[in-house]
Amino acid sequence: MRNFLITVNGKQYEVGVEELGESASSPKAVPISSPVPQAAPAPAIVGNGTKVLSPFPGLIKNLLVKSGDAVKKDQPILVLEAMKMDNDITAPCDGTVTFNVQKGVNVESDALLAVIG
Repeated sequence: MRNFLITVNGKQYEVGVEELGESASSPKAVPISSPVPQAAPAPAIVGNGTKVLSPFPGLIKNLLVKSGDAVKKDQPILVLEAMKMDNDITAPCDGTVTFNVQKGVNVESDALLAVIG
């Protein structure tokens, strides 16, 4: 049995993987730890606002609010489609949203989607 530390969506997990060819008498149960708690990264501040970055590459499927609208922390502001799945991107703080993208545009990871000021 070999143990590995993997990261999935920013959460770390310790997993045990059985090697082929081990004897039948080898212990099979390996405790798998719960996610290793990590502090959420602080939103990057840009001039008078906070950046909203794309967490992964995808297609801007819909803008849920208009530039200039007031938004609350954790309010969905746009839908990012990746691998045929819709993902709500939320505001990291209260403020006024200014979009840096349009509906129908493809973006890469860490692309600037909007600024909340």
